[in-house]
Order: sequence, then structure tokens, then C-alpha cells
Amino acid sequence: MQTSLDHLVIVAPTLEAGDDFVSQRLGVPLQPGGCHPLMGTHNKLLRLGPDCYLEVIAVNPAAPPVGRPRWFDLDRLAHNASARLAHWVAKTDTLKTLDPMLATLVGQAQPMSRGELCWDITISADGKLPLEGAAPSLIKWRQAAHPATMLEDKGCLLQNLDIFHPAPERIYHLLDAMNFSGPVRLHRCDSVEASRLVACIQTPSGLVSL
Repeated sequence: MQTSLDHLVIVAPTLEAGDDFVSQRLGVPLQPGGCHPLMGTHNKLLRLGPDCYLEVIAVNPAAPPVGRPRWFDLDRLAHNASARLAHWVAKTDTLKTLDPMLATLVGQAQPMSRGELCWDITISADGKLPLEGAAPSLIKWRQAAHPATMLEDKGCLLQNLDIFHPAPERIYHLLDAMNFSGPVRLHRCDSVEASRLVACIQTPSGLVSL
């Protein structure tokens, strides 16, 4: 297994709130994404490089009820919560040989789609984020071209993703087991409550932390 950073996940109570959160900070507009029928969610997107992007995702109020917990812990997101960088996803060359211990943490691979895009992604049965969002979900795209190549280049490029967690060594060993490579830096914080992700993004107006 070889893995690398695929995309960042901004969760928000509404798509509009998430759009405002990102566009106001980065100074660029996001592109419409689409709907995820199996999860009852929809998204907007921003290219962060040739093989990396940012996703704003929220529950789609027009979608019918879904028969399972939604991904990215969206069912537990309060209606008045602030949009935030909650999670990240690593792309992998295979999900067929997922180690059982790894699957316990990140969840089982499930087929998903949005429009013409199809992929497999690990999702926990209860919808919770692995290690409070500090550990990545894993994704395997079914098409050769990465979705980032289909997005407009707004002049934004991910420089680093800093992960703050009370047990960074656990994440280090996890990434090592995944053969991960990418601009991810691990830091220790005092408590789970203080866990957070910080993305440093080069924008047309300069470096911005998100």
C-alpha cells in the first residue's frame, strides 16, 4: 500500500456557511460539486494542486433520509456550529489488502459516487471521524484522472497540513503502516479537546492558515 494526501474536508451545518468560511479566508470562490445520494450530502470544491483539493461538505436538506449514519460525523454537527477543517483523506493504490487493525480505526471501504465520479472510501459504521479527524480516511479513485485536474485553478496550493493531537505517535505509526508520503506535520497538544487540523495554503493574496 502506498498513500498520499488527497483532499481536505471542511464540515459545515449548511453548504452556504462552509462556502463563506473558506472563500472569505482564502479570497477565492469555490466551485459547485454535487450530491452524494448514499449519504444525503452535497459539496463544493477548490483545487489545491494537480492531485489535491479542498471539499466543503454538508447535509443536503433536499435529500431523502438515509439508512445509516452519515460520513464525517455530520449527524452530530449542531445546526449553529461553525464551519471548520475537520478531517483529511489520503488516496491509496489499493483497499483490497486493508489490514484488519487499520480497518478497525478507519472503517470499511464502501463504494460511492457523485455524478460521473466513482470511488471507494473507508467509512466507520457510526460515522465518526478516526482519531477525532486526525487520522485520514482512505480513498481509491476508480478513474485514472484525479478529480483535482477537472477543477479550475484559482491560484491556491496546499503547503502543509499540521495535525495537533495528544497522541501524535499513534498517528505517526499509522501513517508509517500506510507508507504515507506528503506535506503532513504532527504536533502534540494537551488534550483531545485541543485536537485540530491547520492547513497552510498559498493563495493569490499570500499564505493563509485555515
